[in-house]
Amino acid sequence: MDREWGVEESVGVAAQPAVVYRAVSEVRRMGEWSPECRAVWARRGTLRAGDRFVGFNRRGLFVWFTTCRVTTAEPGRAFAFRVDSFGLPIAEWGYRFESDGDGGTTLTEYWRDLRTGRGAPVAELLGKVFTGVPPQRRAAANRAGMRATLERIRQTLEA
Repeated sequence: MDREWGVEESVGVAAQPAVVYRAVSEVRRMGEWSPECRAVWARRGTLRAGDRFVGFNRRGLFVWFTTCRVTTAEPGRAFAFRVDSFGLPIAEWGYRFESDGDGGTTLTEYWRDLRTGRGAPVAELLGKVFTGVPPQRRAAANRAGMRATLERIRQTLEA
């Protein structure tokens, strides 16, 4: 099986980009939407580039945490963060917010695998041990998780 190093999914949301951005960038809410993320520890309020937070995740019997640093925080346009585990780069997650021209937003979530270079074998092993997903299947697992996350965000904001 060929390994994918990045995936993205999109959904239309009947809300302005600024509204969708505010919801998504409030990372403490991610546990409401993500099938893997159960909770986030972060300061209250708007996060800016450079701010850090911790994600607590679960997939079946597997439980793990990640340390994250916001890399992009452009209200109404883009929000992204880098994920590390035990000081090793793991992934970049992000969201793009584009007006659909009808008062709504095309919300795109993306993931890029950063487990490359000298620390890659250790990071890949940690990923498999803590999440139960080998590197060759992580993109498919993330794609399914993104679809669920985006649909839950859409439902919440359109309710």
